[in-house]
Amino acid sequence: MRLRDLLSEANYLEIIGDINIDIKGLSYDSRKVKKGDLFFCIKGLKADGHRFAKKAEKAGAVAAVVENIQPDLSVTQVIVGNTREAMARVASAFFRHPTKKLRLVGITGTNGKTTTGFMTEGIFTAAGQKTGLLGTIEYRIGDKKLAVSRTTPESLDMQALFAEMVEAGVETAVIEVSSHAIDLLRVEACNFDVVVFTNLSQDHLDYHGTIDAYFEVKKRIFDATIYENVTQVINIDDEYGSSLIRKGGCRQLRYSTKDEVELHAKNITLKTDGSSFELKSPGGNIDITLKLPGYYNVYNALAAAGAAVALGVDIDKIKEGLESLESVPGRFERVDCGQDFSVIVDYAHTPDGLEKIITAARQLTQKKLITVFGCGGDRDRGKRPAMGRIAVELSDYTIITSDNPRNEEPLKIIKDIKSGINELGRARFETEEDRRLAIKLAIGRAGKGDIVVIAGKGHEQGQEIAGKIIPFDDVEVVRELLGEMMK
Repeated sequence: MRLRDLLSEANYLEIIGDINIDIKGLSYDSRKVKKGDLFFCIKGLKADGHRFAKKAEKAGAVAAVVENIQPDLSVTQVIVGNTREAMARVASAFFRHPTKKLRLVGITGTNGKTTTGFMTEGIFTAAGQKTGLLGTIEYRIGDKKLAVSRTTPESLDMQALFAEMVEAGVETAVIEVSSHAIDLLRVEACNFDVVVFTNLSQDHLDYHGTIDAYFEVKKRIFDATIYENVTQVINIDDEYGSSLIRKGGCRQLRYSTKDEVELHAKNITLKTDGSSFELKSPGGNIDITLKLPGYYNVYNALAAAGAAVALGVDIDKIKEGLESLESVPGRFERVDCGQDFSVIVDYAHTPDGLEKIITAARQLTQKKLITVFGCGGDRDRGKRPAMGRIAVELSDYTIITSDNPRNEEPLKIIKDIKSGINELGRARFETEEDRRLAIKLAIGRAGKGDIVVIAGKGHEQGQEIAGKIIPFDDVEVVRELLGEMMK
């Protein structure tokens, strides 16, 4: 495509050089530039892409999108106010606006995005549609699975994936939208049909600063679509969600377990192997039996049902899709090797998430509940004491360990966690920096009928320590340890 055509929707300030040159590809990584590429100089959190513009030119880039003129470049330069915004819009144009050819559902919130995404995809699959999914655990195009780079890919990569979905005949795509993705304009050129708000609690404050600032970022996607042909599906039982409800603007579907709104769950029954409830919706009322336990999964089901209702899916297909989901990797995932106690692995890594998973596990036993968890390094330090307090108060015994310490000292992270535990809880926990040993200790303490909750990493298959990724899968480690114990 010609550069002139690609820039038709980008807000550029000035062009130095030939605007009619042919562009064969797009890149924001100088190591992956190919001959004929347009290179975007992205200001990242750790490095500024402008430093690599010359390298990109030498690799074959024929033009660069920059925020300030680069005097040492001889290729065409497009000067813009924000290279991230420009990349999103140019990428959409380059791949011929794929999200305009899909029914696109975006799911945002602190907790529940992944499970809600799996549920939503399951509903549309039950309705006979070919689906795509971009989420924390995996990217899927129909039956094809792709490796995950981040929860929400960079805009260029995302538009390429959407284009691949269109080519493969996908009709409905579901995407988890992180706060980083909104703030860094990765979803800037996405044409959403539905946006979903699950909930909001403390997380990512290392990036956003305050929880109110965190919410303001999440809120942008709802502000941006309020006067568009979009349906907003909102959890009004969450105080932040309820503040998104407006008079006028686009269609809004509220969901709740408390109030009789558009999507309402009543007569809720929680069981050890799932939950059941009556779903009230604009498409009719129906009984739902989930295979996923926990009150929070009722909320996830309401959110998914809301997205489906917004796009006209029949109520019986909503029921079929929700009831067909057996499990989600790393989300309340049971590990059973024939032992006489339960082991549950979950991704819970926020105070709210940890409280919900322990509370859900508590409902499954009258005996002892043991929790193993840690907190990630180089991330929101303010949630560490809160998570320590929650784990010790809600569990019979807690083992505090390492999660993904990244570039922080693990023992410093553990010290931060311990600071939230009061004197009454001192006898109910211990620390073990080595995560494998911590899990082994927990399993060794478990007796018949007890539950061991291992929280924080869920589906992750590596542990990041001092800049290196070391293979570590909580589920596999549990299986190995249980196998040794059973022998």
